[in-house]
Amino acid sequence: METTRSTMTKKIYFDNAATTPMDPEVIKTMTQVMEENYGNPSSIHADGRKARTLIESARKVVAANLNCSVSEIFFTSCGTESNNTALKCAVRDLGVKRIISSPIEHHCILHTLDRLATEGVQIDYCKIQATGEVDYDDLARLLGESEHKTLVTIMHANNELGTFNNIARISDLCVTHESLFHTDTVQTIGYRKLDLTEIKIHFLTGSAHKFYGPKGAGFLYINGENQIKPFIDGGSQERNMRAGTENIYGICGLAKAMELACDNMEERVAKIKEINLHARAQLKAAFPDIKFNGPTSVEGGLEKVLNVVFPKCSKSDMLMLHMDIAGICASGGSACSSGSDVGSHVIQELSKVSPEPITGKPVRLSFSHMNTIEEVDYLVEKLKAVFC
Repeated sequence: METTRSTMTKKIYFDNAATTPMDPEVIKTMTQVMEENYGNPSSIHADGRKARTLIESARKVVAANLNCSVSEIFFTSCGTESNNTALKCAVRDLGVKRIISSPIEHHCILHTLDRLATEGVQIDYCKIQATGEVDYDDLARLLGESEHKTLVTIMHANNELGTFNNIARISDLCVTHESLFHTDTVQTIGYRKLDLTEIKIHFLTGSAHKFYGPKGAGFLYINGENQIKPFIDGGSQERNMRAGTENIYGICGLAKAMELACDNMEERVAKIKEINLHARAQLKAAFPDIKFNGPTSVEGGLEKVLNVVFPKCSKSDMLMLHMDIAGICASGGSACSSGSDVGSHVIQELSKVSPEPITGKPVRLSFSHMNTIEEVDYLVEKLKAVFC
C-alpha cells in the first residue's frame, strides 16, 4: 500500500554539529561548476586556466573572511586531514617535540596525538573546567615547564558541548612562551568572526560541511612564518603543499557556503539562539530533573549546540532509538564516534571535574537557522511520550 504524506513520519534534523544540510545556493553553484568547468586546474589550456581561476577566486573568499593572505590558505578534503597535516608536519618539519592539548578535543586530534606519542613526541593534556573550557592557569604551567619546542592544539569551541575556549588568551600564552598554536575551528567558521590579524595563530582548520557546504572540502590556514613540506606527495597542486587533482566543485561550494555564512552570520546566529533558548525552557519545564552540560547559558557558548542529560532510567537507554523512530535526528556525541559502546570521551572527562558525576543519558541537540520553534515543540512532545 502506498504511504501518503499524512501518514509519513515527520523528519526533524537536530544534528547540525555533525553535518549541515547544503544551502540551495551552494548546490546551484556546484552544479554550474560541474556542468561548465570540467577542466583540470593544472592544465595550461583555456579550460584548465578557467578551472584554476575558480579555485583562486574561492581562495580569496576564504582569505578575505579570515583577514589573512591568500597564500596562507590551502584546500584539503576535510578538517581531519587539515588537523593531521598541521600536527604531523609541525613535528616533522618545524622541530616540535612536545604538544599540549586538552582531553576533550575531537578524536582526529586525540588519535593523531596517540600516533605521535609512539614516535617519541611528548604529549601533555591540560586540565579542563566544569564547563569544558580549558584551565588557562594549568596551560600556562605546562608551557612554563617546557624544555622543548612546543605546539598547543586547542579547539575554538567543543563539538559536543558548545563550550568556547578563549583562543586570544591561549595565543597570548603561546607568544609569551614562544610556542606554536593550532586551533580547530571546524565548529565556529561561519558562526563567529575570526580576524587572523588580531590573533597570532600558526595553524587553523575548517570544513565546509559544518557551515552548509559540501562534504569532502576543507581548508588549512598556515601562517606564512611557518614553512612545512607536503603531507601528501605527488603533483604540485596547492602550491606544492597538497598533491592531487583539486576537488574544484567542492572548493567552489566551500567558498560559496563560507561567503553566505559570514555575510548572514548575525541573522543566522540570532535565529539559532532563539531556538536554543526555547529548547532549554521547554525541556526544563517538561523535565525538571534534566541538566545541561557545558556553558551555563546560551550567551556563554556556541548557540547551535545544546547538550542535555536526561535522568537515568529504564527508558533513557533507548532514548536515541525512540527519537529516531519519531523522525528526530540527534546524537549522543560526536558523529565520528557513533557505533561505539564506550560512550562520549567528552562527557567522561567532564564528569571527572563536575560537582557531581554525570550519570544520566546525554543527548546532543544541534540547531541551525533552518530549524523552527515548532520543531522544538514537536521534539518535546515526543520526549514526553517516551518518559511519561
